[in-house]
Amino acid sequence: MSGRTRRVWTLQPSRFAALSRGHARLAWVALLVLLLASLTALAVPSLTGPGEGAVRTADRMTDIGLYERVVAGMKGGDSYYIAASDAMRAGAYPLHPFLTMRLPALAALQAAIPGWASVALLLALAALTAFAWASRVGVALAGLLPRAVMMMLLAASMLAFLQPGLVLFHEIWAGLLVALSLALRRPGRAMEAIALGLAAMLIRETAALYVLVMLAFAWREDRRGEALGWAVALLLFGGVLALHAHAVASVTGPLDPASPGWAAFNGPGFFLSALVASTGFQALPLALSAILVTLALVGWASWDDSLGLRMFALLVAYGTVIALFARLDNFYWALMVAPAALVGLVFVPDALADLWHRALDRRRITVTTVGP
Repeated sequence: MSGRTRRVWTLQPSRFAALSRGHARLAWVALLVLLLASLTALAVPSLTGPGEGAVRTADRMTDIGLYERVVAGMKGGDSYYIAASDAMRAGAYPLHPFLTMRLPALAALQAAIPGWASVALLLALAALTAFAWASRVGVALAGLLPRAVMMMLLAASMLAFLQPGLVLFHEIWAGLLVALSLALRRPGRAMEAIALGLAAMLIRETAALYVLVMLAFAWREDRRGEALGWAVALLLFGGVLALHAHAVASVTGPLDPASPGWAAFNGPGFFLSALVASTGFQALPLALSAILVTLALVGWASWDDSLGLRMFALLVAYGTVIALFARLDNFYWALMVAPAALVGLVFVPDALADLWHRALDRRRITVTTVGP
């Protein structure tokens, strides 16, 4: 490289610093297209403000009442599947297919301990997750200002996860476990991450997508031992899911209502608006917040670290699933990747500086001859 860009906030060059001039210019075009595409979030019905979306949000929040009723039934002596099926029928919830009923792990835990202990456990998990991410990202940053900005972005990302009123919500726990698993995973040390990934799947089955992403990375990097660990976790989860399906079938019948399905095709704008609604960015105008979330994805892609690339892939994977399959009242799926999503913005200044430098690179090769 002829000359080097001055680091803005990070200690090392971004992944974009290695691009050729042609690829850097293509990257600028792609970035502009992505930013324009992010504005499709404006076409999605509001998830937090006035209108139909707000009604759907209010309806979704009655799920907390459902979970409260299930836990109360278990504390009264009912088995999980009896308590859950009774509560779902009382709330006119669909009972087919079996995935409409949550796995029993979280309800069993909360039925076994006092409510205050459940809240304390959630806050402890959130604090541990925040510490793990601050430690991993902080070492890549230069100076107090970028670290302070990183902490503010982390707080904005984790806003929903610090609310005791959501302690019964499965995505809150599973999202934190996924985030902690990703932050703790290091080359040659993946056992803790795999265990946390399995725990996340046992609370919310959609965490299986995270495990699949991690398995793909381990296989691609020829880390066969780690890949085997993720595969075993998936097999164990598959066995639990089969037992869950059998148990649900034992308490349901053909007259129980069925789900309308998950093929809504709401598009990438819905994923962006769902992620915004799951973080502190919901206080900003939607156009601005959608652009910032898109830039956060670019920031994760630019960080020249295995964690950055995995986080980017995870956001793309969940974004694709949400864009294709989530209904409007499934916006809370974005909680699965929300805990650290916005932190990617801290890498954007250096990423854009490197892209600018590489796109304007005017190096020339000069051939000289030396002779008589």
